[in-house]
Formats: sequence, C-alpha cells, structure tokens
Amino acid sequence: MDREQGSRRVMEGVNESHDGMKSAPRKKFKKPPARNFDLEELANGVQSGSRLHLGKAITLLESANPDDKKFGQELLNRLLPETGNSIRIGITGVPGAGKSTFIETFGELLTSLGHRVAVLAIDPSSSVTGGSILGDKTRMESLAKNPKAFIRPSPTAGTLGGVHKKTRETMLLCEAAGYNIILVETVGVGQSETLVRGMVDMFLLLVLTGAGDELQGMKKGILELADAIIVHKADGPNAELAKKTVREYKSILHFLQQATEGWKTQALPASSFEESGIREVWDMVQEFETAAKANGIFKSRRQKQTKDWFRSMLTDELLSRFFDDRNRREQVKELEQKVMEEQVTVTRAIETLFE
Repeated sequence: MDREQGSRRVMEGVNESHDGMKSAPRKKFKKPPARNFDLEELANGVQSGSRLHLGKAITLLESANPDDKKFGQELLNRLLPETGNSIRIGITGVPGAGKSTFIETFGELLTSLGHRVAVLAIDPSSSVTGGSILGDKTRMESLAKNPKAFIRPSPTAGTLGGVHKKTRETMLLCEAAGYNIILVETVGVGQSETLVRGMVDMFLLLVLTGAGDELQGMKKGILELADAIIVHKADGPNAELAKKTVREYKSILHFLQQATEGWKTQALPASSFEESGIREVWDMVQEFETAAKANGIFKSRRQKQTKDWFRSMLTDELLSRFFDDRNRREQVKELEQKVMEEQVTVTRAIETLFE
C-alpha cells in the first residue's frame, strides 16, 4: 500500500493493525460549531406560538453542544414566568390499546374546543444514532397538520433517565408557547410509567375489553398510578363487552390505593373510531383539575415534582462530574477488579475513591 492509499484509508476511518487484521473504524467526533441565535428573537417567536421557533428552542435544549445548552438554559430562564399555565396529562396503555389513535382523536376534539395541544412522546432513542425511532408525526398525521397542535418525540438517548430533563424542559417551552394542554405518551414499558407519573398532573391508563384476562398480567402498581382507566376500542361488537369491563374495573378500584388524594379513580369506555366517549374523557379531566386545585393537591404535586426533578438532576450532575476525570475512571476500574477478586471490601473501595 503506497502513502496515498494509506492516507485515503485513514481518512475513511478504517484502521489496520500490524498483523494486517482490520480493526473497528475509528470515528473522530468534533465539537460542532455553536450556532448563532438571537435570544430576543427566539424568545419572542416561542411566545408568539411559532412552531418553528418552538422546535428550534427544543433542539437547543436537547443539544450536546455546551454552547447550545448554555444558550438554551438562558432562553428557558427568560421564558420561565410564562410557564405552568397548562394541564399536564400522562397517557399510557397496554400494547395494542391504541394510544396514538386515542391521542389524535382526543387532540382533535380539544383543538376544536379552542385549546392548544402539545403532544410529547417518550421515545426510546436509537442506541446507535441517539435519534427518535417512533415516528410520532406519521402515526398522528392529522393532528400533526393541525395548526393548534404540536407533536414532538422526546428522545431518551437510550436511557429513561433522560426523560427527567428533556421532557420536563420541553413541557415548559410548550407552555411558554401557549399550549394549555400537554399530553405525554409513554412507551408503556415498566419504568417509563413511574417517571411520567412524576411529571404530570393527571395520569390516564388505556386498556382493552376483557379485564379478567388482562388483569392477570397487569401489575397492581400501574393501576395505582392511574387517575382514570379508559377502556378503549369500545365500538362495534366490543361495545357491550367494554361496558362490562368498565364495571369490572370499578369493582377492582375499590380495593386499590387512589393515585391522587381526594379523587376517586374513574373508569369509562371510549372509542376513537366512533369518536364516542372522548368528550366524556375531557369532561372528567376538567372535573379532576377543578377538584385537585380546590383541595391544594394540584399545587403541592407540582412543587414535589419540581423538588424531585432538582434532586434527580443534582445526582446526575454529581455522577457526571465524578467520572469526567480520566484518572478517576481508571481508579474505579482497578477497584472494581479488586472487589471482584475479593482483595478489598466494597465499603473500603468506596472509601478509597473519596479519600
């Protein structure tokens, strides 16, 4: 291989070891250049309800670029007084329950009543690219075209812990943009429900008809997170069965701890296909909001959620800074090996790290 060929191979990111075997391509990641933004212009654009400016603002907050992140936080702090004026609703459901169809139908109803709706979907990001993989705008095509709606996947970057920061800050930006109803859809897999419950005012659980069989595989804990259970796809031959399922859930709910103090968890049927029961769901949400604000639960829940968010972010930052030091990372590896080989106790290893 001549020098020119060798240079070309290196430029393509292909490395060859001394014995001629190809190793994995090396990628050189460069810090992307900071984008030039006008803080005043972007803030005004968000407040005016521009979806374009809102999208740019969210991208700033999600960026890994330090300059972008700093600018994004400046923007968020500037807009903070305009946040909080919404009802935040979490929506989860068993596989096949039709969450996206329900959200689209529900969102269309809300916008027809004059509301502005933001839909944030907790998206299990691609572990390779870090990008969103659910494709929410293709699943909610009609709502995505609605000028009073805004749909945004909230990528977790491969870890559900990312929900805390990205989704919460995106909610604040949406509120600053005038969206008074925030719908947060979960992927419906275990931990995500608990995380979303901790950032919304009300939590809806979508289920299918036939509660008897379904409850066998449903965790009691998920039922206790819900402020309302929506028996979805209650249409056609399923209509009568849905009513029976609602009665079964109502009888079960008497034995479970309520998700919100002062509110009895509701169960009701709905069909996105026939658009039946959807208005009743909205009426129930309004009843919940009125009751929660009257007894102080609405405010106290949000305050607790903000406190928990602060603590979570603090823990994340401490861990990040702790492992930023290369020598510290090497020390952790060495101590891990010693612990596994029983050369030192776990407690002593931890003490050594902090000496």
